[in-house]
Amino acid sequence: MAQEIERKFLVKGNFKPEVFKSTRIMQGYLSSVPERTVRVRINGEQGFLTIKGKGNHSGIRRYEWEKEIPLNEAEELLQLCEPGIINKTRYLVKAGDTIEIKENKKGSQRYKEILEATAGNMVPEWLEADAENLKGTVKELPAREAIDVPVDEMLIVELYSK
Repeated sequence: MAQEIERKFLVKGNFKPEVFKSTRIMQGYLSSVPERTVRVRINGEQGFLTIKGKGNHSGIRRYEWEKEIPLNEAEELLQLCEPGIINKTRYLVKAGDTIEIKENKKGSQRYKEILEATAGNMVPEWLEADAENLKGTVKELPAREAIDVPVDEMLIVELYSK
């Protein structure tokens, strides 16, 4: 059973000239019940169906199952989704870029619980963390060997801007 470790970051400032790749993403939810969400996503030219379970008490780990589906089927399933289709661009950053939690989210109980639960132990070697200011600098892009948890590489870090 795969486990998702949620690590999302908002990149601030004029980072787009530094981006080396971007991908358009459209997604919607067939079910948004917290105990089990069912998401349809189009990532570039690929379609995916994802089922996620309820998160643990800290909210950073949860069951996730994902299968690639034909693009035309993903497009059809998006028509059945709940209102509020999300259309965003994912930007890939490089070593030297700074990432941080959105200012209006820094005081949230969720991040306080995450910091308490991890005590700074979940910071990977390739990321220099500033826990006090909830930001970090990408020291280097991670090699597969640097990923010390049993997860799918696609789920480790999601960098995006809406």
